[in-house]
Amino acid sequence: MPISITPLTDPDRDPNSHRLAWLASDADAIPVGSAFLRLFTRDGEDHRAELELNVHPAERREGTGSLLLDAAVAAARSENRRCVITQAEAGSPGDRFLAARGFRRVLTLTFTRLPLATADISALTEIIERPHPGYRLDAWDGTVPDDLAETFAASRRAMDDMPMDDTDYGTVSWDVDRVRTAAQAVEKRGDLLHTVVAVDESDGSIVGFTELVVPGDGRGDAQHYGTGVLPEHRGHDLGRWMKAEAIRQARERHPALGGLLTDTADSNTHMRAINDALGYVPTHKTYEYQLDL
Repeated sequence: MPISITPLTDPDRDPNSHRLAWLASDADAIPVGSAFLRLFTRDGEDHRAELELNVHPAERREGTGSLLLDAAVAAARSENRRCVITQAEAGSPGDRFLAARGFRRVLTLTFTRLPLATADISALTEIIERPHPGYRLDAWDGTVPDDLAETFAASRRAMDDMPMDDTDYGTVSWDVDRVRTAAQAVEKRGDLLHTVVAVDESDGSIVGFTELVVPGDGRGDAQHYGTGVLPEHRGHDLGRWMKAEAIRQARERHPALGGLLTDTADSNTHMRAINDALGYVPTHKTYEYQLDL
C-alpha cells in the first residue's frame, strides 16, 4: 500500500529550538505514523537534532518508518546538523529498527521508580535532618523567585559533566531567561514544578538543585528532571540530601501520587548509588542512539 509523507507546520517553538514534523498516511489518507525533529539553535547545541518517530503497530514493517526517517535525516542534513539523536526501549521494535538503519548505540539509561507508599519516611527524615555544615536547603514551586534567579541559572553548570558516554550532546548554556522559559513550559501544560536547592550559607549562592514535575491533578507518577551539584561543592552528600527532601515534600503535599520516576545513565555510578539507597527500583532500560551525518 503506498504511503505518502506530508511535512507539517509545528508551532512548538521556543528561544532554544524548534521542531519540524511529518505525517505518514496510507492511500485512504489515514495517518499511520509521524516524525518530529527538534533542531537546537543555541551555541554549543546547534550541531544536533533530536528525533521522535512513531509508526502504528499494525502498520510496521511496511516501510513507513524508513520513509519518515529518510525525510527527517534529509532535513537534518539541510540544516547542517552533525548528528541525529533518538531513544528506543531495549528490545523494542524501535531498538532493532535504529540498529538496522545505521544508528549507533551511544548511551544506556536505566529507568527506576520509587513507590511512595513504601518510601521509608524515617530513613528520609534521618537524611534530611543530618547536619550539613555550611549548607541549608531551600525550595520553591514553579518559576524561580526573582532574588534567586541569577544564582540558580549559574548553578545549572552542575550538569555540564553529567556522564553522556559517546553522545555528541554538546554544551547546554543556561541563563535566567532559559530557566524561566523551562518552568513556564511545565506550567503551560498543566503540571507542577517543584525545585529543592542546596544553598552555600557563606554567600547565599545555590550550589545544587533537584527538580520534580508532578502531574497537575497530583495523581499517577511524578518525574524527576535534573539533579546536580557544582563540582567545587561535591563530597558533602548534598545530592542525596536534596533528593530526600524532594521525596518527603512529594509524599506530604501530594498524597494521591503513586510514585516518582527517574532515569540515569548506567555510567553515572554516583547518582545510581543515591537512587538505590533511597529505594528506587529499576523498571526498564532504553538506549540512546546517534546517527553521525
